[in-house]
Amino acid sequence: MKTLNFGIVGAGLIADFHARALGDIGNVKLVGFFDSVGAKAQELAEKYSVMAYSSLDEMLADDGIDAITIATPSGAHMEAAVAAAKAGKHVICEKPLEVTLERVDAMIDAHEQSETVLGGIFQNRFNECMLPLRKAIEGGRFGVITYVGVYVPWYRKDEYYDGSWHGTWKLDGGGALMNQSIHMIDMLCDLLGKPESVMAYMNNAGHPQIEAEDTATAVMRFGNGTLGVVYGTTSEYPGRFKRFEIAGTKGTVVYLEDSFTTWEFAEAKDEDEEIRSKFGQVQSGGGVADPAAIDYKNHTLNFKAFIDAIEGKGGACVGGDEAKKAVEVILAIYESAREGKIVKL
Repeated sequence: MKTLNFGIVGAGLIADFHARALGDIGNVKLVGFFDSVGAKAQELAEKYSVMAYSSLDEMLADDGIDAITIATPSGAHMEAAVAAAKAGKHVICEKPLEVTLERVDAMIDAHEQSETVLGGIFQNRFNECMLPLRKAIEGGRFGVITYVGVYVPWYRKDEYYDGSWHGTWKLDGGGALMNQSIHMIDMLCDLLGKPESVMAYMNNAGHPQIEAEDTATAVMRFGNGTLGVVYGTTSEYPGRFKRFEIAGTKGTVVYLEDSFTTWEFAEAKDEDEEIRSKFGQVQSGGGVADPAAIDYKNHTLNFKAFIDAIEGKGGACVGGDEAKKAVEVILAIYESAREGKIVKL
């Protein structure tokens, strides 16, 4: 089995998550870090006993590197991703891929042209309890799906935003939706596809110092008639676990963080009680009030799927077109909230 050598672009909290996740994969070697703030790259390089590159060009010129992960501010993903494609390097990029569809498309196009793999990081897709939920949807156990709800009632202190790129349109691409709620909106897109239309409101009453929203609500309509809602915030003290609800004429499931608080179907199956028992308790901290409280184990599975794609094994890699969907939905919600109208996707 060939060892794949990785570089990490960025040296903040998420870059450290990436390093730990890669460290749990047998055929991977972390080679080094680059960050525009050299001291930060040096600090992480020393922690993991690897190189600190002085520039992105230096990292991408290293023939020993096969792929890079991108863990910079969201609005700075495109430049590194496109440069990596031109250098023949595979890229896996932290969510969102980018903050505009034009910049997302530039990343996708660059990797299609270079025939390198572009992957997105949406680690919630790799949570173990997603398997029975997907199976239930695909097996038609909900009957006619009538409703879906996404709730991310999180909390962030003012210090999270003060003097930071967080909550800025240019580098964060938005606020509570684009940064925090995007994982659950991706879950929505993964399980049900994109909605047909949205109508939304947003506000930043809890953190009035930021440019973007700290709270948003939206109603959605899907092409098959299913209705839905989205609620995302960073101003709900003290913060609660994220939640996904899906209901139909024959069943209802409520997903809470990494568990099911409701798993009920009109036509019961022997496996239902096992599912309720196995996934009946939340296992992780969830990052409801502290970004550092998120478990990195699903990042590891996300990276493994990306590596499978590089090695031509297919699998569950979240490709560029797939990772684009949540950005499309969020940008439509922003447009609706700004213009006060229904926006069709």
